Amino acid sequence: MTKSYRLVVRGLALVLLLAPGARTGSQTKAAEGREADQGAITGVLNRQQAAWNRGDVNAFLEGYWHSPELTFSGSNGVSRGWDGVMARYKKNYPDRAAMGQLDFSELEFRFLGPDAALVLGRWHLQRDKGDIGGVFSLVWQRFPVGWKIVHDHTSTVEQ
Repeated sequence: MTKSYRLVVRGLALVLLLAPGARTGSQTKAAEGREADQGAITGVLNRQQAAWNRGDVNAFLEGYWHSPELTFSGSNGVSRGWDGVMARYKKNYPDRAAMGQLDFSELEFRFLGPDAALVLGRWHLQRDKGDIGGVFSLVWQRFPVGWKIVHDHTSTVEQ
């Protein structure tokens, strides 16, 4: 074997030995990043749940993108924009009794890129006039101020 050929073989062997470690490090950092993102989104949902349960629709809506491009799809059609979504919530939940106590459960996270996520889950309202609940899919986007819901599709499911 020539000296240059041996150098190439040794270099290739070194790359192959180091590559799995480099990939593992990248995968570890990516997983840690996803855990942090999942924690941040869960934090927003927890704050929304707490705001709802104290009857504060305005604080609940802080989890949403404050934009005319925000969308909400539900059984009454599509609401567009921050103001439209706010009006929808205030119409459907005019007082504390209608709001009840909110609980989110069965959250599933799927990251669609470094700054986008899909979160599926269940919602339940415990109310004196009768419990209701269903499922939701939330599209999240990371902004400089943090993760915000840019689209909400919520459906009621018979209990």
